[in-house]
Amino acid sequence: MNKTLLEVKDLTKYYPIRGGLFQRNKQYVKAVDGVTFSIREGETFGLVGESGCGKSTTGRSILRLIEPTSGKVYFDGREITKLNHQELRNIRKDMQIIFQDPYASLNPRMTIGKMMEEPMIVHGISDKSLRRQKVREMLEVVGLNAEHGDRYPHEFSGGQRQRVGIARALMHQPKLIVADEPVSALDVSVQSQVLNLLQDLQETFRLTYLFISHDLSVVRYICDRIGVMYLGRMVELGERDALYDRPLHPYTQALLSAAPIPDPEALRERIVLQGDVPNPANPPVGCAFHPRCPYAVETCRTTRPAFREAESGRFVACHLYETGGEPVA
Repeated sequence: MNKTLLEVKDLTKYYPIRGGLFQRNKQYVKAVDGVTFSIREGETFGLVGESGCGKSTTGRSILRLIEPTSGKVYFDGREITKLNHQELRNIRKDMQIIFQDPYASLNPRMTIGKMMEEPMIVHGISDKSLRRQKVREMLEVVGLNAEHGDRYPHEFSGGQRQRVGIARALMHQPKLIVADEPVSALDVSVQSQVLNLLQDLQETFRLTYLFISHDLSVVRYICDRIGVMYLGRMVELGERDALYDRPLHPYTQALLSAAPIPDPEALRERIVLQGDVPNPANPPVGCAFHPRCPYAVETCRTTRPAFREAESGRFVACHLYETGGEPVA
């Protein structure tokens, strides 16, 4: 079994809501609220959930693009939440991100080549010819031509711009890439091309992915293990096939029941959740999902469920399950 490359323990990110005459902190938006998981070397780990559940904030907090409120993040055995600015800069070569909107993540006033050279300049590679050679190599690796380095972002299609974003993330051959909704802004036909490219690059460069998405079909296609988030909390985690074939948490069951099936003759019961997603600034007491859960019991309304192993390799935060994996009620 491959070693653990990334380990996240009780990660939180709270945003203060200020009000009153002196703009004091009145309450907090709990964007990420005690998330714990690990990723093995060479694995693609998926984070999935509704919009606003804290997926992207989790990914950016791991890289410290957003400073986490509390918790610990270990990368390759080293705790990165306590690194100073210079130490963090040194380790950033091994941790990169692909953003959701390829156009917004590129500087419209710079050529593609200049943008791709920037990471090497930041990390002290002063040889201009070496930098340009590396740019040409990376552009060709992601399926573009070397001369594309002289063009500007507006001259490319959405799929090509995302390839540029991938190439830029690969400039230092990192160990971990956080892919934050990397295909959600692309046409369906282009999505498959980019997903296949990511898989090929993973094999070629021995990459590890944290893949963030709300698209259940995309996550099932590319991920090895999957974590399901709801209102800033992890509610279920498990191997891809086990999670899709037999979801444990009621929220996961409802989420998967809403995913379209390509077979028009296949029948599946749709689980319709009542009510709206609660306000993250004022989450429900106990289990965050209990106001919408059809199986909620009194304990769910008063006590927050622990995120525990229900069966081998399957973790769930739900009072309906004991460690044996069978429903209590």
